[in-house]
Amino acid sequence: MRRRRETGVPAPLLVPAAVAVAFLVLPLAGLLVRTPWADLPAQLAEPAVGQALRLSLVSATLATGVSLLLGVPLAWVLARSRARGRSVLRALVTVPLVLPPVVGGVALFLVLGRQGIVGRWLDEAFGVTIPFTTTAVVIAETFVAMPFLVISVEGALRAADTRFEDAAATLGADRWTTFRRVTLPLVAPGVAAGAVLCWARALGEFGATITFAGNFPGTTQTMPLAVYLELQSDPPAAIVLSVLLLAVSLGTLLLLRDRWLTRSGAAA
Repeated sequence: MRRRRETGVPAPLLVPAAVAVAFLVLPLAGLLVRTPWADLPAQLAEPAVGQALRLSLVSATLATGVSLLLGVPLAWVLARSRARGRSVLRALVTVPLVLPPVVGGVALFLVLGRQGIVGRWLDEAFGVTIPFTTTAVVIAETFVAMPFLVISVEGALRAADTRFEDAAATLGADRWTTFRRVTLPLVAPGVAAGAVLCWARALGEFGATITFAGNFPGTTQTMPLAVYLELQSDPPAAIVLSVLLLAVSLGTLLLLRDRWLTRSGAAA
């Protein structure tokens, strides 16, 4: 008789798991407990809050779009290309994951600033200045968020069954057609997961944004920057903004995840 597999959690894992949950959840619970719920409607009705939230949502979405456009091909190169130097390229691509965001902002400023390597040419040739604009917000968020997408898609490509791609090639499909019709549908869950992680990271970006784009209401002041500004002058308002940002982030992650799992289950 086949022994029934145990589904319980091993006892030695329960205590550290509980500590981990407490460590991650208690700060969020403390934020909710200290929220001035009576003042919440008035705080949310402030024009500056709406501007910061709108800018955060738009810039994070644009950053995710740019990351998809550039990051998916890059992930394919890292996962499937046999070119030399892939390990070095992978290390360079993942540097923003461990680089302090403020350093990333400084690096962007040195390249795209008015006196930067590329920024000087843009200013002289076209009169285009990028720092301290909404475009700078999108660029800063893309810089720090794209590696999350690249890593997710690369992992999905490495785990995908290549027999379907081989079959498509045998039937006469070129590599571009195979990528569009076979590879991309196979790794779609990885792309979706990477896009969600990228969007969430872009939504919460602070260091590179304030360094490269500044903190100008209505132009570059995203929700994290608004929280930082309010924390210095009006802590209750900062708590309200933090709760709003938490709700938007958590709600979006849960909504996208549930939709994707529902579609995957239906397809199966």
